[in-house]
Amino acid sequence: MEFSELIKTATVESVLLSCAGQPAVKGTLCITSHHLLLSSCPGGEGQPSAVELWLLIRNVDAVEKRLAGSSGTITLRCKDLKVLQLEIPGMEECLNIASSIEALSSVDSVMMMYPFFHRPQSLRLEEGWPRLPTERHFQQIATQTTQWRLSDVNQDFAVCPTYPPAVIVPAAVSEETLRRAARFRQGGRFPVLSYYHTRNGTVMLRSGQPLTGPNRKRCPEDEMLLGSVLDEGERGFIIDTRSAQTAKQARMTGGGTEPKSSYPQWKRLHRPLERGRPLQESFIKLVEACNDASLGMDRWLGRLESCRWLSHVKAALSTACLAAQCLDREESCVLVHGAEGTDTTLLVTALAQVILDPGCRTLKGFQDLLEREWIQAGHPFHLRCARSAYSHARLKQEAPLFLLFLDCVWQLSRQFPFSLEFSEGLLLTLFDNAYASDYGTFLCNNEKERCLCKVKESTHSLWAWLDQPEERKKCLNPLYSPNPLVIWPSVEPQSIQLWQGLFFRWIRSSQYLDEAWAEIWRLVEGSDTAVKESAEDRLSRSLSDPAARLENER
Repeated sequence: MEFSELIKTATVESVLLSCAGQPAVKGTLCITSHHLLLSSCPGGEGQPSAVELWLLIRNVDAVEKRLAGSSGTITLRCKDLKVLQLEIPGMEECLNIASSIEALSSVDSVMMMYPFFHRPQSLRLEEGWPRLPTERHFQQIATQTTQWRLSDVNQDFAVCPTYPPAVIVPAAVSEETLRRAARFRQGGRFPVLSYYHTRNGTVMLRSGQPLTGPNRKRCPEDEMLLGSVLDEGERGFIIDTRSAQTAKQARMTGGGTEPKSSYPQWKRLHRPLERGRPLQESFIKLVEACNDASLGMDRWLGRLESCRWLSHVKAALSTACLAAQCLDREESCVLVHGAEGTDTTLLVTALAQVILDPGCRTLKGFQDLLEREWIQAGHPFHLRCARSAYSHARLKQEAPLFLLFLDCVWQLSRQFPFSLEFSEGLLLTLFDNAYASDYGTFLCNNEKERCLCKVKESTHSLWAWLDQPEERKKCLNPLYSPNPLVIWPSVEPQSIQLWQGLFFRWIRSSQYLDEAWAEIWRLVEGSDTAVKESAEDRLSRSLSDPAARLENER
């Protein structure tokens, strides 16, 4: 397929661009294979044109057209929630432009997407791609315990197509045991280590559901694997992100839960978290309510409650706190799974680590966490982020699980404004790039697909772009002070707030807030404190220095 076949009209003059909060501007509209551009000539003829719009077409979620006489209006609703309006002279040109944008935005082939064509001069292709993230994670754990080992049982993705080639497993368990246990778990996702809690040596595992089925099948190897995690007399907790009724019904289609008789040391806790269609519909309803300027106070609050988005945020934070509490306070090991183990499971394990581990609250540590617990762990970004909140297409497998995670992290940053090194700006950038990106970091559904598409060899990494000094500063929190303690968020209804920086980003001006942050940065950079000391160094010092730790506790 050639992109030129999808472009019916490439250029149109005298197009009027309108966007909420911005003055309308007239200029020349151009369509390329991946971008929509509008350039104006504000200084009159002979003056250089100014680019007023540079929109990645992959970012378009819905195209709406309205014809009136000999002209027409196209409304572009974007995946990052921005809404643009184009007034185009000429009915035929309007229809052609709309048709071209719809066709180009619907291209589903990964290797035809813009990251495979994007070549910024400031970056090299090999920069920013994490080298062996699981191996580096294991090296950190290996300095504290010998009870875990690095396994390459999945080196060719034959055991589990959605796991990375290397996984961390109990040292006492053989490769053959892992293969047999994988056949007993949904999608081959046998229990692997997600997090090692250095304070007391407890661990958090994740997996897919056991395939017990209606006949309550057993798997000695799976029982042995989980049994090897606990010492005699110890107990562990299985946090199932489905309701007890849903888990019971799953048995009829071959899934199920771990029977108490076969896993006597493990206690099962059900904490249902929505995913799939209910979560996507909640996202859609919230965005609709945010865009409805006619709402009075009572109707707005009613719409906000009825969409249930904040309830999903509360439930996710509560479940992550439960996992963290089991590890830190109960000093018990935890296994987290739902059905497939690629959605709500990763939401809980990643959030729990932000709560527990100060290392995950640094900019570098948070990037490593995303790489390890979302990208390498097999969250299907290509399927879940195919459409955002505006699409008129019938829902398939879209679900804003990653957005829900980012919203929960934003809640943590609001409740603990000094404890996270990164800012809201990073969270917004991650949301934007998960849905439409110049970079290959969030492409595909798992590591196997990324290897087949040669993503790391052919695209640039988002992390490399964000690591540039100018971009890095935008991602940093000027108020950051390393906090070695566990951060326990309040999950009371009064404590959960709407993330206005995301949902009102294109509706309400942030000028005054931006100016306030600029002033904070000016004060921080002008102070005599050692602000240039790296976050990792300061965190290490606060963990090792009793006086610094006492000061943090105060």
